[in-house]
Order: sequence, then C-alpha cells, then structure tokens
Amino acid sequence: MTDTDPQEVRPAPSRRAEFIVIGVVALLLGVVAAMILMPRWAGDAPALASASGPGGPFTLTDTKGRTVTDRTLLGKPYAIFFGFTRCPDICPTTLSRMAQLRKQFGAEGDKFNIVFVSVDPGHDKPSDIGHYLTLFDTPIIGLTGTEAQIKQITDAYGVYFAKVPVAGGDYTIDHMAGIMLFDSRGRYVEMMDPAEPAATSIGRLRELIRA
Repeated sequence: MTDTDPQEVRPAPSRRAEFIVIGVVALLLGVVAAMILMPRWAGDAPALASASGPGGPFTLTDTKGRTVTDRTLLGKPYAIFFGFTRCPDICPTTLSRMAQLRKQFGAEGDKFNIVFVSVDPGHDKPSDIGHYLTLFDTPIIGLTGTEAQIKQITDAYGVYFAKVPVAGGDYTIDHMAGIMLFDSRGRYVEMMDPAEPAATSIGRLRELIRA
C-alpha cells in the first residue's frame, strides 16, 4: 500500500454547501420581498396611504344645503360609506355599527368623521338624509348631489352601485358594503369590513386617528 500525502487529496466541492448558500440567498430575497409587500397584505394594520388609490375631487351637498368638497373633509381622518336611506338592512346596520364604534372612543371619537353618501339622489334629498341620520344618535356627515355629482365621486372612489327594478315600477339599489378609511390629508388607507370583529375595527380606527 502506498502512503499518500494528505495535501494532495482535494475533496470534491460539497453540494451541501452549495445548497446552504442558495438557501440563505433565497431566504434573504424572501425577507426583502415581504418587507416591500407587507403594507399591501397586512390585515391587522392599515396599509400605507396611496396617492394612486381611491379618492379624488368631488362636490356634493350636505344635509343643511351647504356645498362640501373633498377639501372640506381635510384635517380629520374619515370613514366614508355609500348607501341610500331606503336600504332595508346593510345601510342601517353599518351606520349603527359605526355609531357604536365612535362611542367606544369617548372624547377621542371627535378625532375622526363618519361620512354617509347617498347614491340615490332621486329619492334622498338633503333633508331626508338629515332626518335619517338622526336615528343613529352620533354625528354623521350626510352628503348627496345630482346624478352627475354622484357619478363623479363614485368613479373617483371606485364605488359600485346599480339600480335594480322592483315591482310597481320602483327600484332598489345594489351597492358596495365596505367602509373606506381616509387619513387627515385625504389619502386612502384601507377598506373596513362592516362584519369584522368590533375589536379589529377599533384597532383600525385607532391607528387611523393616531397616524
């Protein structure tokens, strides 16, 4: 048997080491990707406000007949909901929930506004909306406008609604049920599900007013 100099024996590169390096690189890339995408996916905290998201210029009328624009709402965060006063279930349930959530904040409840926009100008006049909102026993900004003005804001905010004919020649309205949250600078933050746990909604609103 011939002795061999240990220095002359060069083992082949370990594939295990290669896999480790590849794994580390993949892990780092995954962390970076998660950091970039997290604001869009995070469900427990508001997404970063986006200048390219829902929202934009509008001109409407409040329950006192005064003109309200998108700039009128600046200065306070707001939760905005689109519906109509003859809505049998979603609208009263959602507005009641928002009223209760606002009361949970006590004095801090004044730090954000609740806005209700009627998408039924054919039936909902400013005074009708004003009377309707008194049922919820909390300050709610009620807005409406002409059909053209309603189209302007719903297009800008990406809100779906459609008239649905019913018996007798009348109609009801199918509409989006989500509550849209905007910061004090009028930038879209996220959509709030009216059916989510109250604690989740309170957390979203708390983050909104403290941002």
